Amino acid sequence: MITKRRWAARVCILLAALGAGLVPATAVAGEPAVKEAPKVELVLDVSGSMRARDIDGQSRMTAAKQAFNEVLDAVPEEVRLGIRTLGADYPGDDRKRGCKDTRQLYPVGPLDRTEAKTAVATLAPTGWTPIGPALLGAAEDLKGGTATKRIVLITDGEDTCAPLDPCQVARDIAAQGIHLVIDTLGLVPDAKTRQQLTCIAEATGGTYTTVQHTDELSGRVRQLVKRAADPVVTPVATQGAGGCADAPELKAGLYTDRAAFGQHRWYKVPVLPGQELRASVTVSADRAVNDDYGVLLRAVTVHGREIVRGSEAGNGRTDAISTGLRYPKAPSDDYDFEPGDADDATEARPAAESVCLEVSSSFAAPPSVKTTPGMPVELTVDLVDGPDEASDVASFGLGRGWWLLGVLVLAGLLAGLVWGWVSRWRIAVWRTN
Repeated sequence: MITKRRWAARVCILLAALGAGLVPATAVAGEPAVKEAPKVELVLDVSGSMRARDIDGQSRMTAAKQAFNEVLDAVPEEVRLGIRTLGADYPGDDRKRGCKDTRQLYPVGPLDRTEAKTAVATLAPTGWTPIGPALLGAAEDLKGGTATKRIVLITDGEDTCAPLDPCQVARDIAAQGIHLVIDTLGLVPDAKTRQQLTCIAEATGGTYTTVQHTDELSGRVRQLVKRAADPVVTPVATQGAGGCADAPELKAGLYTDRAAFGQHRWYKVPVLPGQELRASVTVSADRAVNDDYGVLLRAVTVHGREIVRGSEAGNGRTDAISTGLRYPKAPSDDYDFEPGDADDATEARPAAESVCLEVSSSFAAPPSVKTTPGMPVELTVDLVDGPDEASDVASFGLGRGWWLLGVLVLAGLLAGLVWGWVSRWRIAVWRTN
């Protein structure tokens, strides 16, 4: 059980904090930082194939312009929006020039709806489909700051500027750790286009959508822009070490990393007595991999003794594989605190245990698949109040409902005994009569 001394310490710390809040100060400490406005860039394919008239009886370009006008009217005020085109300027046959045909039509920033609509209205289907260069340009347009960033790519065909593979470009962008998500929309796509756009989206944690009608296009783009304005969690980029001693120290939060095939990544989490460490890891297959793979998450002491582990295996039927673990650290009886000021309370806190988390996976890829950059790794770390006793069944995953499970088992046993006795009595009575 948590001792009374620990509760007294917490009360004193709270009172000290409240007292400090009543003292005038030139600057208020701990004020939340102003959140940076999210950034979104719409990347529109203006290549010659956009002349095709197969979306609601009109050309793909006309449908895209109509959808853009509706989207621009609905952009939230807090979003900083930009527009980039690909294949909009060069109509010739020079491949080298055609594969450089991408430019920013409207800069990322506060939106002037009239100016943005006017810029879109001037577009006409023209040239090539340099998706890879356009993604690189869009990433450059969105760089800097800590805001959430999203690219929405709208195209009707696959890239025509190989060997610059747009899927590999997306992986390289994701590997930079700038948390830029690419969503892709395919206008009446064929199988190759669908496969390429799906690969681009999966490489950055985005989504792919097939579009056949104008209202589908405008509705989906509006949804993605709104999603950028209301992110759930912004992950923090980190880089795991090759061993426990050099591992970066993590607090509770969501982290992203990259791990090469067969590589072990180490992270360190300080856990106080009375806390429970909960950790989970997800490794995403952002490229073609061999069947039969697995992921392992281990918690070990700094001396190398394993505490607990979690593992999971897959067989090629999923794009991501996850596992997790829990480690409750027993409360300390050495937390001897005498009432005083907050500094005394801080000094009286027991020392935290450094728990090392090891992440490893058994992915393998065919010889034709590039192994760099590494596979995306997402690590979640949480520290919560642990069970009152180290032997609490909560440490084995049953939570505080173990007693209910026991009651149900006992009730079932008693009900079975009573029913058996009643059945035997009825049979005996039947035979007698």
